[in-house]
Amino acid sequence: MKSALTLFILSFTFFLATCKKESFITAPDARVTITADSLKYDTVFTTTGSITQSFKIINENNQKLNISSIKLMGGNASVYKINADGIIGPEINNIEVRANDSIYVFVSVVINQNVTSLPFIVQDSIKINYNGRDRWVQLEAWGQNAHFFRNRLVTGNETWTNDLPYVILGALVVDTTATLSIDKGCRIYVHADAPVVVDGTLLINGQKDSIDRVYFRGDRLDDPYKDFPASWPGIFFRSSSKGNVFNYAVLKNAYQAIASQDLSPNYPNPKITLNECIVDNAYDAGIITVNSSIKAVNCLISNCGKNLLLLKGGDYQFTHCTIATYSNNFILHKDPVLSISNFINVNNVPQISPLSALFRNCIFWGDGGVVEDEVVVSKSGSTAFSVNFDYGLWKIEKNNPTATPGVVASQMINNQPPLFDSIDVSRRYYDFHLQSASPAVNKGTNAGIVKDLDGRPRPVGLPDLGCYEKQ
Repeated sequence: MKSALTLFILSFTFFLATCKKESFITAPDARVTITADSLKYDTVFTTTGSITQSFKIINENNQKLNISSIKLMGGNASVYKINADGIIGPEINNIEVRANDSIYVFVSVVINQNVTSLPFIVQDSIKINYNGRDRWVQLEAWGQNAHFFRNRLVTGNETWTNDLPYVILGALVVDTTATLSIDKGCRIYVHADAPVVVDGTLLINGQKDSIDRVYFRGDRLDDPYKDFPASWPGIFFRSSSKGNVFNYAVLKNAYQAIASQDLSPNYPNPKITLNECIVDNAYDAGIITVNSSIKAVNCLISNCGKNLLLLKGGDYQFTHCTIATYSNNFILHKDPVLSISNFINVNNVPQISPLSALFRNCIFWGDGGVVEDEVVVSKSGSTAFSVNFDYGLWKIEKNNPTATPGVVASQMINNQPPLFDSIDVSRRYYDFHLQSASPAVNKGTNAGIVKDLDGRPRPVGLPDLGCYEKQ
């Protein structure tokens, strides 16, 4: 009898607990957590929308909670859209949240075109009501008008000015007889599936001040995507392209930032000239070529999967360039910062072309990865082959490139860290200026280059190695 009574009491207690969980809590001070009091969107280009952000409403009570309403205060006229528990707003009523459970509220934004060329702030708010209590989540986005191009073919001589940003949503192709000129200060944001293809000529006319440089990057400006490599395909120069000149251009976060095929039709003129340019955080390659020609001065190619990959010969001159990579959370440093060869293998058969390359006053450095030799030169066959490293600093721990016939190196500093100003991989902060104690200071030869990547003067006497001159 006593056992039966105990069983009855336990069953009744369980029944009461179950009933309590099935009932609703109605107190205004119910324990409810909203995981964000505001959602902020970085620059959102008009008409293209943004990613969807979200927050949770957590019922921390042992009873169900009835959310009377989740209301977007701007209503149907708002640029924001909400979705809660699979129900689309702007107002969602009577959502039940089980005891010790939660629901998601998803918020997206699409900003319509505005007459102003300056960024503008678009705000709204979400009111959450339960048990007679109001809670709020504030919404804020920076909107920006832009020129939008989708699957655009440039067929004549065209100039882009810096009145608005440019958003490339589909392939941009510069036709064989066309020239696209991009003025100082232009910002070009490229979608993930939108390659820039140059069959004609691309001229980038940036200037030294940061605001006057020309920037190419992906069109996702929200965290964490704004720092992801491979966020846009890159710029591809095909066989017919010629006379391309980049002045003070910055290319960030591409898959292959610059890819070039074949020599220029007007060779020996270089197919691409790079003056005071930065190529950073490209997933596969910063610069990749197949039997092409590049002249580069005062350039920084940093933190790419393969910084320089020069294949099947060609003609190259790199002067006062810093080619450096540090292994990080996005890209493991497992390839040399420079790989150059006079061949590629097609069906295991080498396809060979002549190679001429000069690297003067350059730094080749990598750290934090698995690479022993940051410069690798490969040769096949007996075609014309000349690779010259003249004054520089490199990391070569195992195989010196000069062991390859046709490779000459003079006045190279071996395996001494260049002592860049500040490298903090955890914070993704990289400053490739030189410290005063750097072994690269005053170790170059006069190459007739009178300024550095910052546009600051180089001395008439002994310059520093790399793209920056210690001031």
